[in-house]
Amino acid sequence: MPEIRHSVCALDCPDACSLLITVEDGFGSRLRGNPEHPITQGFLCGKVAKYLDREYSPHRLLYPQRRVGAKGEGRFERITWDEALGEITSKLGAISGEFGPEAILPYSYAGTMGLLNGSGMDRRFFHRLGASRLERTICSAAGGVGLTQALGVRYATEPEQFRHSKLIIAWGANILGTNVHLWPFVVEARRNGARFYCIDPHENRTARLADRHFFIHPGSDAALALGLMHVIIGEKLHDAEYVDRYTLGFDDLAAKVRDYTPERVEALTGIAREDIVSLAREYATTRPAAIRLNLGVQRSERGAMSVRTIAYLPALVGAWKDVGGGLQLSTSQAFQLNRPGLERADLQQCSPLGRESRSVNMTLLGQALTELRDPPVKAIVVYNSNPASIAPNQNLVLRGLRRPDLFTVVLEQFQNDTADHADILLPATTFLEHTDLYYAYGHHYLQLARPALPAPGETKSNVEIFRLLAQRMGFDDPCFAETEDDMIRTLLDSGHPFLKDITIEQLDREHSVRLKVAYNGDPFQPFAQGGFGTPSGKCEFNAYSLEYEPPVESRLGASGLREKYPLELISPKNDDSMNSTFGNVPMVDRQTSTIELNGADAAERSIVDGDNVRVFNDRGACVLIAKVGRFTARGVACAPAVRWNKRAPDGRNVNALISDRLTDFGGGPTFYNCLVQVEKSGD
Repeated sequence: MPEIRHSVCALDCPDACSLLITVEDGFGSRLRGNPEHPITQGFLCGKVAKYLDREYSPHRLLYPQRRVGAKGEGRFERITWDEALGEITSKLGAISGEFGPEAILPYSYAGTMGLLNGSGMDRRFFHRLGASRLERTICSAAGGVGLTQALGVRYATEPEQFRHSKLIIAWGANILGTNVHLWPFVVEARRNGARFYCIDPHENRTARLADRHFFIHPGSDAALALGLMHVIIGEKLHDAEYVDRYTLGFDDLAAKVRDYTPERVEALTGIAREDIVSLAREYATTRPAAIRLNLGVQRSERGAMSVRTIAYLPALVGAWKDVGGGLQLSTSQAFQLNRPGLERADLQQCSPLGRESRSVNMTLLGQALTELRDPPVKAIVVYNSNPASIAPNQNLVLRGLRRPDLFTVVLEQFQNDTADHADILLPATTFLEHTDLYYAYGHHYLQLARPALPAPGETKSNVEIFRLLAQRMGFDDPCFAETEDDMIRTLLDSGHPFLKDITIEQLDREHSVRLKVAYNGDPFQPFAQGGFGTPSGKCEFNAYSLEYEPPVESRLGASGLREKYPLELISPKNDDSMNSTFGNVPMVDRQTSTIELNGADAAERSIVDGDNVRVFNDRGACVLIAKVGRFTARGVACAPAVRWNKRAPDGRNVNALISDRLTDFGGGPTFYNCLVQVEKSGD
């Protein structure tokens, strides 16, 4: 008889969907969204709806392998787990003995959002080893800093409240492509008379359905926010009572934004001055008004300031007072789990170093692999990420990964670009095959998933792999013998009221439990009466540091660069894939092999739709297929990410063009500040 089992989507997405899988004789025959989950509501995005194709793909990695060809060739031979574990621990031990344990670098990010397989036994292992610590900055670091600077804590308007909004602004947020389970609440709000606007450099799927779309120059979001404040304060449209009671520094803010006139902001952002004025008035006078801010905004040189400045807007107009008002960037900090107890940074004191090890910014991987000294990186262990494809300054990263003296271990489900560079390649389970606990960054439901399907071949979970490595290294600390349930109980034992009385037994019964962010299921309004996480408990405007300067790689940046490379390239997430996870799928490869050009920019270069083009700058080049139309304003090109390098004719994707210049705060990447030239190619 068919059995319905529960699971949770582990992909890097705000929605963290609750899944139902039909299992017959141990085989998954159907995957669907859980209709009883308040956010999933019974449907899935296109990529996860087809996840069983990935689960049962003939290209799954099923056995440990050892490299037999040159690095990057991708030629391997099958070995046993005993051989693989022995070679890894022997090599790591030798490197630690000769160069010190900091010569070993873990590299991971959000290939799974599961806490145990994403930041559990792996962290314990590397802390105990004394390896270099990885600063995981590649996605949300700058935005997290900016939001914390504004609000003191990263709390957000719940998705369920968007149904009550009368004005919704998707600011750098392609909801239909990257957050589709928010869309039903937007639709419900619009049926009740709400207006829906988009602010984005690219006419994506969401923008095409908006009531208004404001094309903005990449990286100029802070300037627009300051311009909106100029109008709101100048016309006395701010909520004076809320500002007086729950904010600090209003007078300084009013003085600062006086210079950001609609005329000046038009020049900085490309948005017409009259549109800036009308948007400011409408936002300030519509109640409730909600902003869905997404992470693309913070992938620029002024990324943290952009998020901080935008996050001031709801406090300025009192939007936090309303159900359906406020702002959502991420809900993740509401999950006040006991991460220190899970990750055990204290184990560093038991390592050969006897102290906290050095930190390495993952955005600067190319520099770390080619320039870092005292000690140099002699081993890298990659899991939950594909740096050969996704890291900036790709040519430098590949040069580092191809070093003959670099020992590389990769845990993977498919043989992607990074796996091709492994010395030892280990087969990892999918989220349908292991136990894990899941938080979300787009809602407030904590979820538990047990294995729904048997693990194929000799695949193992990350938890089990690092547990085995710890045993082979002789680490006898009790934490390495803990079960998954032990680790989950540790996570739940935080003492925070948002987790009060939530137990593993309840999660096993109910699968999904709402955090205790409000009583009796009431709407969560974190800042309706102040309560900001700042020292003062108020929203602190700190206007002295709000000064917008165009990014170096932008139309108003370094003039020499702009003359040489006149197009601003952005590389947002592809709608039908998840970073590089589905890069082996032919449809995804076709989608990520394109570059969208404004018709006038294409005509200047004698490029027509379907032409092969070469996109290049001083850092590198890649060959893509031109899509010509009105997807962007003049001077902006858009290449959806992330293509597998080895599927490209020249073995490169757009990250060969991206610098490793960092954001203003948080040490994040500046993916969307990239100047390029495009020319017709004969390839």
